[in-house]
Amino acid sequence: MDNTRRDWYVVYSNHHKEQQARFHLGLKGVEAFFPRLSLPAPSESKKRIVPLFPNYIFVHVHMPTECHLITWTPGVKKIVSFGDEPIPLPEEVVHFLQSQADGDGVIQAHSRLRRGQQVEISGGPFDGLLGIIESPPDNKGRVKILLQVLSRQVSVRLGVAFVKDGRPAWAPTTVGYIGLDRSGCEA
Repeated sequence: MDNTRRDWYVVYSNHHKEQQARFHLGLKGVEAFFPRLSLPAPSESKKRIVPLFPNYIFVHVHMPTECHLITWTPGVKKIVSFGDEPIPLPEEVVHFLQSQADGDGVIQAHSRLRRGQQVEISGGPFDGLLGIIESPPDNKGRVKILLQVLSRQVSVRLGVAFVKDGRPAWAPTTVGYIGLDRSGCEA
């Protein structure tokens, strides 16, 4: 093994070809990481695994000597660059994602929305109404909410984007801040 320093870079893949690109990069000896998110579903057999960053994978290479291994790989469209130069990612970003993932790169998502929790609807025809969650988000990101409308209770299914409780609806198992403070600004 040589002593050249390897950094993490972002590779843009062809549409829905992240797995193919990762496989072929692996055949060439290139370490590649394709993080995916496992969304909860009503039944275990219907679990939905989606890319965390669709069309993007991370590669760990010495760019000056191993760039050709990436650019001529099936499934790879290009190396993400600013100007004409690929910019390495901070190692802690990729290490954080890897620490959240299992051996296949899958991160388990857990809903922060809980049955019985009071939430406010934000947007759409029910904007501003308060409701109670009947069931947490399904595998399509819809949550069932009980609303009080015209003196009767109505059950509606809304996308999590319409549910306002002050926190994101989906989150990895553990939450961490990577080089950002809690406001989302660089630390």
